[in-house]
Amino acid sequence: TGGVAHDFNNLLLVINGYTELALRKLPEEHPGRKWLLQVAEAGDRAARLVEQLLLFSRRQILRSEDLDLNAVVSSVLNILGRVIGEDVRLDFVPGSGLQTVCADRGMMEQIVMNLGINARDAMPEGGCLRIETANITVESEFDRAHAGVPPGRWVLLKVSDTGCGMDAETLQRVFEPFFTTKEVGKGTGLGLATVYGIVKQHEGTIRVDSRLGKGTAFHVCLPTVD
Repeated sequence: TGGVAHDFNNLLLVINGYTELALRKLPEEHPGRKWLLQVAEAGDRAARLVEQLLLFSRRQILRSEDLDLNAVVSSVLNILGRVIGEDVRLDFVPGSGLQTVCADRGMMEQIVMNLGINARDAMPEGGCLRIETANITVESEFDRAHAGVPPGRWVLLKVSDTGCGMDAETLQRVFEPFFTTKEVGKGTGLGLATVYGIVKQHEGTIRVDSRLGKGTAFHVCLPTVD
């Protein structure tokens, strides 16, 4: 996946680059300009798709820095609120004294956005999207069985919804690339696969709890740094 995505990305750089150059040269009234704008828009969509493939395959370059996950979530709340619409209530419950994680800010923002959009799609008639953060310390095998992460200190990002939920078969495939329960043209099936790739690239864990008619909760755990 990563190799094909890299090769395709090199082709896209040429396609999008020459399209941009042509648009700069053509006057506004040129009849071919509207066609080139369509090419540019499709090229941008293809570039975003390739980026998701690179993230899933863990081939995207990390630009890590020490981050406060509460600040990261807060920075995207306004955008997320506009995306999910007025029928979905957005609640953010930040954990106090949250420990620091070493992560790529853009990728962390993408996790929040992708999980938020996935939750919105599960609530077509409205509902509640809840984002929570917390510190987790796992010291024993009992704690490990309960938390689902190895011993150590972790920061939890939990994104839950009150939507339609998922059956057991869907849960088994939820992180597969190109798997989607949406109708044709409504999704690429890469949103959750991208989240999975980002989390694994940051040496974290992700699990999902869901029941039909009872909603869904995604638990992302990232290792802390001193």
